[in-house]
Amino acid sequence: MSELSDDELDRYARHIVLPQFGGTGQKALKAAKVALIGAGGIGAGALPSLVGAGVGQITIVDDDKVELSNLQRQPLYTSADIGKPKADLAKAHAEARNPYLAIATEKRRVTHDNVEEILSGHNLVIDGTDNFMTRLAVSDACVTLGIPLIAAAAAQFQGQLMLATGQPCYRCFVGDAFDADDCDTCAELGVLGALTGTMGHFAALMAIRHLAGIGPDSAGKLHLFDGLKASWREIKIAPDPACRACGI
Repeated sequence: MSELSDDELDRYARHIVLPQFGGTGQKALKAAKVALIGAGGIGAGALPSLVGAGVGQITIVDDDKVELSNLQRQPLYTSADIGKPKADLAKAHAEARNPYLAIATEKRRVTHDNVEEILSGHNLVIDGTDNFMTRLAVSDACVTLGIPLIAAAAAQFQGQLMLATGQPCYRCFVGDAFDADDCDTCAELGVLGALTGTMGHFAALMAIRHLAGIGPDSAGKLHLFDGLKASWREIKIAPDPACRACGI
């Protein structure tokens, strides 16, 4: 693993003094390469935490431009950014905050045809996209490539997150019914702005735990957050033997 410079030791001091984390955990983050699919509500929450934590390489995957309605829940952007590519703005934010990272962008829409090319070589994927066709394409590619996936979502007052490291995969949870790109999104359903940030930061927390090897294994568990009740619950997802992605 790469050694930490004196500046990095100071920058990450609050991590390093944690007995469960230490220099070993910080070096593991520095050596990691994470793909962040979507620089919208979830991504705008996750990215600052990943950058601040010192994840060494981050690829921001997003082909959208900033719209006025994004500003309710995407704190990476301002009114002056409307019409500009999100990936470029997110990259600039990350580089300004932490000069020790390598930040790349992919300004392509993820499809079944290009997803494996985009994700290949990463140690972890965080998916914060808002349609099932993209989410399932990402999940299937992660199964094929053997890359752990954190799938996070938020709609109305409900947030959900799942870490998948093989079986069960995200498709085991949602099935095949949502492969069409015609599902409801937050544009139709609405979403509480603070909820996307909550789930984005939680996705980053789960990524940091996994990459640094701290805490109990959370793979295969669905974490549900009710923003109205301000309560969490956890559900264990069973592998689907008939799953066309990870089934045997």
